[in-house]
Amino acid sequence: MKKKRRAVHRCECKECQRHPYGVLAKEHRAINRVLAGLDEKSRRQCAGVLALQRGRGGVQAVHEISGLSRTTIRRGEREIRGLKRTDRIRAPGGGRQPVEKNNRTS
Repeated sequence: MKKKRRAVHRCECKECQRHPYGVLAKEHRAINRVLAGLDEKSRRQCAGVLALQRGRGGVQAVHEISGLSRTTIRRGEREIRGLKRTDRIRAPGGGRQPVEKNNRTS
């Protein structure tokens, strides 16, 4: 089965809009290329690390750069800090149901 590739998000911060070929815009494009290649859990944790590195306002900044939900970024921060450890990528029961379970016969 071929892995579906996630589209690379385009940063919407003011600096990238003003100077699309500037140093900061290149950094943001690189961050988005890395995040696009990760699975859900790794993407969340990577965004959490970036937000922690930026300090106050980091969640909002990473949200603007990556397009990820602020709650997802905060969840990644909690996982990185060790407040919540998970071995799974999704919660039990999450994700698409098997085809056999979807087909309801009357």
